[in-house]
Amino acid sequence: MTASPFSHPWLSGLFGDPDLSKVLGPDAQLDAMRQVIAAYSRALGYVGVVSADKAETSAEHVETVDISVSELQAGTATDGVVVANLVRQIKAAAPDDLDDAIYVGMTSQDVIDTAWILQLRSGLTILRTRLSTVVDGLNNLDQKFGQNVMSGRTRMQLARPIKVSERIRAWRQPLEGHIRRLDQVQEDLLRLQLGGPAGDRSTFFGQADAISNAMAQRLGLSNPLTCWHSERDSLVAFSGWLAMVSGTLGKMGTDLALMAQQGVGELTLSGGGASSSMPHKQNPVLAELLVTLAHFNATQSAGMQHAMVHEQERSGATWALEWMLLPQMVLATGRGLVAADQVINAITKMSDTPT
Repeated sequence: MTASPFSHPWLSGLFGDPDLSKVLGPDAQLDAMRQVIAAYSRALGYVGVVSADKAETSAEHVETVDISVSELQAGTATDGVVVANLVRQIKAAAPDDLDDAIYVGMTSQDVIDTAWILQLRSGLTILRTRLSTVVDGLNNLDQKFGQNVMSGRTRMQLARPIKVSERIRAWRQPLEGHIRRLDQVQEDLLRLQLGGPAGDRSTFFGQADAISNAMAQRLGLSNPLTCWHSERDSLVAFSGWLAMVSGTLGKMGTDLALMAQQGVGELTLSGGGASSSMPHKQNPVLAELLVTLAHFNATQSAGMQHAMVHEQERSGATWALEWMLLPQMVLATGRGLVAADQVINAITKMSDTPT
């Protein structure tokens, strides 16, 4: 059993996101780490540090060798990172003549960070598609009900009548802005990490630029001029973007729950949640979920700010904090977008009669 609500046996019914869990999960991470180490071997062959044939043989070995997950677990407990044991397993199963073509010159953070970026790239594709789906759903809702009249409210008190379209606009417009911001977030995020043990790229046979360029091209990432071992701003900016998306959805969820209140009746939702003791109730479960996830991501975003404080050239403390926080934020945002689409499609009426 797991304590995480995103994978809990029954809480995952509310919080779970199978598609993003697969993209961010351990199998995907192991595959991504293999891709990074294999790309490095091929880059060594491309620049002539080893022969092209040896490089390709080494890369294929990295990609296909059997890896014991239980050994990875034990190694991580000892070493604090998974890569040390992973490389030991890869090299132990490789012919001795391949040793100089596998991992030599790299460091654990090069592998873990670049693999994480490859996973996030897949996650970003999912999030972008879902964002567009939610915007399309709100446009459809606007077409159906936008010209109806409802009560405008300021500070939760009756103000003046407004068109339903105005309420929908306040939900949709920020989401459109988040889609635009995602382009810059993605550009900053999808970068190769390659610095070597001290982060100065001094262990790459005098060919750091050529090796990093070859790796970046093979992995489909940009190649920064230097490593970013202790410069975590792009990840923190991404976490801020996730929190903003969730916050916008949380505002929508709050409005929907208030509009659906009995006695207000500005909104009708099909398929609300049942009460265990009050059969007359139809709880706005999905709208409430949007609010919960918004508060969750706002809290985790503060933690990601702490993850910017690295000591010297690399931190073992705040770096590990990212592993705990950022995947959960991606899952929360992804689940929120699915829930938003579901609740939008569950709306059967938006009022044309002011309360």
